[in-house]
Amino acid sequence: MRIRDLPYPDPGDPDVRSGFRLLVWLWRSQLGGQLKALAWGTLHMAAVASFPLAVGMAVQAAGERSGERLVSTGALMLALGLAVTVGDTMLHRAAVTNWITAAARVQQLLARRTAELGAALTRRVAAGEVVAVSTGDIEKIGWFVEAVSRFGAALLTTAGVCSALVVYEPLLGGLVTLGVLVLALVVLPLLPPATRRADAQRAKAGRATELAADTVAGLRVLRGIGGEELFLDRYRRASQEVRRAAVRTARMWSLIDAVQVVLPGLLLISVVWFGTRLALDGRVAVGELVTVYGAVTFLLFPLRLFQEIAMAYSFSRPSAKRTARVLALRRETRPGPAGAPGDAEVPHGDLYDPVSGLLAPAGRLTAVVCGDPDAAGRLAERLGGHSAESAPDTPSVLLGGVALDEVPLEAARTAVLVQDKDPVLLSGTLRELLDVPSSGAVPRERALEAAQCGDVLAALAQADGGRGGDPMRARITERGRSLSGGQRQRLALARSLVADPEVLVLDEPTSAVDSHTEARVADALRRLRTGRTTVVFSSSLLLLDRADRVAFVSRGEVTAVGTHRELLAGEPGYRAVVTRETGELDEGGGNGRNGENGASDGNGDTAGPREPRRRERMEETA
Repeated sequence: MRIRDLPYPDPGDPDVRSGFRLLVWLWRSQLGGQLKALAWGTLHMAAVASFPLAVGMAVQAAGERSGERLVSTGALMLALGLAVTVGDTMLHRAAVTNWITAAARVQQLLARRTAELGAALTRRVAAGEVVAVSTGDIEKIGWFVEAVSRFGAALLTTAGVCSALVVYEPLLGGLVTLGVLVLALVVLPLLPPATRRADAQRAKAGRATELAADTVAGLRVLRGIGGEELFLDRYRRASQEVRRAAVRTARMWSLIDAVQVVLPGLLLISVVWFGTRLALDGRVAVGELVTVYGAVTFLLFPLRLFQEIAMAYSFSRPSAKRTARVLALRRETRPGPAGAPGDAEVPHGDLYDPVSGLLAPAGRLTAVVCGDPDAAGRLAERLGGHSAESAPDTPSVLLGGVALDEVPLEAARTAVLVQDKDPVLLSGTLRELLDVPSSGAVPRERALEAAQCGDVLAALAQADGGRGGDPMRARITERGRSLSGGQRQRLALARSLVADPEVLVLDEPTSAVDSHTEARVADALRRLRTGRTTVVFSSSLLLLDRADRVAFVSRGEVTAVGTHRELLAGEPGYRAVVTRETGELDEGGGNGRNGENGASDGNGDTAGPREPRRRERMEETA
């Protein structure tokens, strides 16, 4: 695999039983690249290690005044220089390719798992941990996977040099081999505490990242309640803990660095002292002594690579462990009965939840009123086919009599689209935001018009004035933070309408818009979704009055079904939820809506509670 060929057509099925197994799987998955790096690294280091031999031969030839041997030695040194250049260049290319391709493979796997789990991902693992894995952890994993081949080349070259020295000059070669073994044994006991400190540092950094992500995501709310300083203080404390942990880790690695400098220096001094004694006694030639000295000097280089692989593993191990934990999360698919629809078939028909008893007839607009807003969110996710993720023993939602948990993921996502109460807008242009898989039946212009996005388009066009004033080319910041809550909500609704799924589930789609805009959205939604199944979780009187049928859910079960006016007149619990008469709520009730609609702020958003007007509209409707 070359960098230009990325992304992978199929990143594969990783071994996620442990972080170490994941690292081994990544190494094996790019075995060809690893063998290339090993070969080029061995050539490079072998050529460098051979230079002392050529220098020693040159010194010996000069001492013997042999011009022919000097010329042959010069030719050998030229060939070795060429081998060093080619080997180093190709090793760098292969190593960088291995690093990038390993990181890209992990990133693709994470993206695939995120797309597979959808909203269920953040219920099973913290969002900050996902951010940490998809940023810093990927780089450290790629570093270790890439370093393995260079470490292998260093190990082979070191063994070869030590063996050659024993054959070339047994006394000095034996001393060098013994010294290298001592160096390795002295450093090994220092690696476990360094690894533990690195693990602690990574854990603290992960917690700080989670805290930062949560703070940024809730910054608008924090500013509203004046709590940003509290969270900033928490982040400051967390960052200081990371700093202290990093200092402790650096101290241990500096100690290892010192050992790697002092001990090889002592070995070099010992070899020079012992070799000089042998040379003075006439037991070795001067050229041989120069060769051994040069070989020992070379061995300091692979010893540094031994430290690098230890450091890479200590930093990548917790990263790989976290990554394996995220990649181990899977969409639980229950085996279908004999005669179930084929893998590629998208089910059609009524949507039915056997747990709550909720039935959404095909082609109708069904409104759902829940006394508990959290229960409404869980029910909305279950309607999207996520029952196996939240509770493996929960019966699956049925679409046209087919269990969604038995349907392949692609078919299930094509059939049912769930828009939660806090939809996310990805950064990019408005055109890119609306470029989603769809049936093609709903143009984006119609979807934007139905979602009452006229003022949003005008604002985006004004922001894009320098480039022609085209709102479709205007950039939307991350998570749509440059837009108001109501504007984000309506753009998300337009995106869902463009997708035009067989079943559209909307959780509080108009909670942040004013009454007039909400009424127009309700009418347009009914018209645009004619013939399609739509389920809206809301306690808005305007939406409820326009629904074909309304289901009232209390304590997790449907207790009443009918039109809005029928339930308002004959169901006290329903009337208590939609009118906020808390005295009539049962134990399973509560405020049926988060973020109550308020008066218009002039751009279609709410600017405060509008309970009196809701009460007046309810009385008029009744």
